[in-house]
Amino acid sequence: MRKWAIPSALILLCLLSLLSDQGKKVQANAEEGAVDPPKVEEKIGAVPNGLQTDSDVVKRESESISSRSLRNNAEKFEFQAEVSRLMDIIINSLYSNKDIFLRELISNASDALDKIRFLSLTDKEVLGEGDTSKLEIQIKLDKEKKILSLRDRGIGMTKEDLIKNLGTIAKSGTSAFVEKMQSSGDLNLIGQFGVGFYSVYLVADYVEVISKHNDDKQYVWESKANGAFAISEDTWNEPLGRGTEIRLHLRDEAQEYLEESKLKELVKKYSEFINFPIYIWASKEVDVEVPADEDESSDEEETTDSSSSEEGEDGDAEKSEDEDTEKKPKTKKVKETTSEWELLNDVKAIWLRSPKEVTDEEYTKFYQSLAKDFGDEKPLAWSHFTAEGDVEFKALLFVPPKAPQDLYESYYNSNKANLKLYVRRVFISEEFDELLPKYLSFLKGLVDSDTLPLNVSREMLQAHGSLKTIKKKLIRKALDMIRKIAEEDPDESSGKDEKEVENSGDDDEKKGQYTKFWNEFGKSIKLGIVEDATNRNRLAKLLRFESTKSDGKLTSLDQYISRMKAGQKDIFYITGTNKEQLEKSPFLERLKKKNYEVIFFTDPVDEYLMQYLMDYDGKQFQNVSKEGLKIGKDSKNKELKESFKELTKWWKGALASENVEEVKISNRLDNTPCVVVTSKFGWSANMERIMQSQTLSDASKQGYMRGKRVLEINPRHPIIKELRERVVKDPEDEGVKQTAQLIYQTALMESGFNLPDPKDFASRIYSSVKSGLNISPDATIEDDDDVEETEAEPETKEGTGIPKGEFEPAKDDADTETESSDLKDEL
Repeated sequence: MRKWAIPSALILLCLLSLLSDQGKKVQANAEEGAVDPPKVEEKIGAVPNGLQTDSDVVKRESESISSRSLRNNAEKFEFQAEVSRLMDIIINSLYSNKDIFLRELISNASDALDKIRFLSLTDKEVLGEGDTSKLEIQIKLDKEKKILSLRDRGIGMTKEDLIKNLGTIAKSGTSAFVEKMQSSGDLNLIGQFGVGFYSVYLVADYVEVISKHNDDKQYVWESKANGAFAISEDTWNEPLGRGTEIRLHLRDEAQEYLEESKLKELVKKYSEFINFPIYIWASKEVDVEVPADEDESSDEEETTDSSSSEEGEDGDAEKSEDEDTEKKPKTKKVKETTSEWELLNDVKAIWLRSPKEVTDEEYTKFYQSLAKDFGDEKPLAWSHFTAEGDVEFKALLFVPPKAPQDLYESYYNSNKANLKLYVRRVFISEEFDELLPKYLSFLKGLVDSDTLPLNVSREMLQAHGSLKTIKKKLIRKALDMIRKIAEEDPDESSGKDEKEVENSGDDDEKKGQYTKFWNEFGKSIKLGIVEDATNRNRLAKLLRFESTKSDGKLTSLDQYISRMKAGQKDIFYITGTNKEQLEKSPFLERLKKKNYEVIFFTDPVDEYLMQYLMDYDGKQFQNVSKEGLKIGKDSKNKELKESFKELTKWWKGALASENVEEVKISNRLDNTPCVVVTSKFGWSANMERIMQSQTLSDASKQGYMRGKRVLEINPRHPIIKELRERVVKDPEDEGVKQTAQLIYQTALMESGFNLPDPKDFASRIYSSVKSGLNISPDATIEDDDDVEETEAEPETKEGTGIPKGEFEPAKDDADTETESSDLKDEL
């Protein structure tokens, strides 16, 4: 047994070794044939293929990255997070706009400068001396090498910081810095090097980060974003002193970022209000005087000699001038290209200062820079405030002096918003329509908050409860700002004493400002009443309109209520196309006579407005062209109803085909025989006309919204009295029926309705004219005698086109002979 024990043991060991080798080979083959994990773009979900990039582009970018290699003597590291496909993530899903890479880098540089400035408060030596102590950001271009450099003199990074902050995706040193300093002052930073840093790979295929910290040597971090990066001590670049310089080796398709104009545009858009100066190494052409060549000077002398010889009388004067010029050396101006540091962000973020410290001129200048409106007119008003509480933010709102021409074009389909969103003075976007409602989209301004819930790319706002709080505060401040325009306008302060108005210093400047605002943006206030039920009462206070007692000026609802008669419970108004027509409306006759004030609404949107604005300050609104109008008490009303009961009943039957619901005695007429009113909750005549003029209106679906029509007659008018007597005598008289029909159609037209059959109305008018001229109704129109002659063809001579009896020109004998011979030949 012992003989076999040793050989068997050896055989078992060999078998085990073979099995282990085979297992390793299987595992290796499995790894080689493993299926790649699903690409990032396959899991986007929201918009399929919306943010994807062509696979050929990704392949080309990968080849471009691999063309560069890390330094051989550098210390190699692997990224701590899975970044081997980082380019796919950034290009395909994270960012939708390549331009933001510069915003992210400047934001990071600003954070680094903030940190060193904070440390310098307790230790001034950390800033250093000379240029190193200047807290600024510099941008430089190298078109030949296709390198874009951005340098700051911030706190810099040690070797350990480079590994920690740039070696891990979304690793930010800012939060750790804030916790360490245990301060809540100006240190609520965005993040020094988070995901935003990797946006550089949108435009670059190779990145170098040169950094110098006061506590360490100068190091270079370099990476192609292919899963590895390298760090080495910097012994070949210029010493930074302190800070960080980022060099982007731009791709071929990103060469536009080597243009100074493009970079200036991006800085102005995204980083204009960064707290530190941003400079760019800009080139410009200047005129320089240089000595002129001898050939050019001799040519100039010849030309001057020839010109002086031609001018005889002034020759002596020119010679003296030439002698003076000959004494000076001959020079010429040539164009030379020079370069110098140009400041890009000269406009300061005034919203960070106290409103008491900012002058009106500074507000005006800031508005012009923000709105790109460099006209002579100042903004009508502005509101500068800081909100504290659950959500903290600073805001600055402006009312422009003029409304843009396309303000109300595609009002409900467009997502225009003139409110810019900033996070720590860094521009994020101006497409956030969640911060202000549409009816306040004419306002211009900005919101700066550190706590807004942005997504990882800082391009979109996440759904969050704090947005409602911000929106609520912005609306309240905006409405207060508009109300203040009215309060400071002397034309609006009718309740104040004249002495108070005279003593106010800025009256001349603020006079008529609210009228100007209303003419430009009044429709937005009306739309706000329709859309915003929460602030409807506040918006109603801002309404302005003309009335029967406003003498051509605008008045408010508060002023109207102050002029109401004793016992008046309703606010009277009427809608129409223009004020001139409404002033002549029969609906106002009795109201004017009794000295009631009526509001004129002439804007088409007013019809929609009054469907939502039902009451104000305990007073109901009453359309004087609709049912339900109450004007005091009339003791004779019952007697009149009884005396005209037979007429109203007969007339209703005569108008059965006209869809008239009722004929009754009117309390609103004075000089007009009758009018047609509509039911209280139906469309008015003006609203019917508006709806019929809609491009895509459907008449078949509008019938249920048309108000029921009621014919109101004036019992004191002689026409109505005479008609009553005629009806009492003979209700079946055809002439009386025709007259009643004509009176109704006339009232329908005078009340603002469109006639359903204009031809019928015209024929009734002509019949009435005949009767007035004592023309018989059976009179016929005479026939035209020339009709047959004009239709009959005139007789002509055979073989000619000349009618018989027409003048024929005389012919020569030769012509006659040739004609006769030609005729014989033809025969």
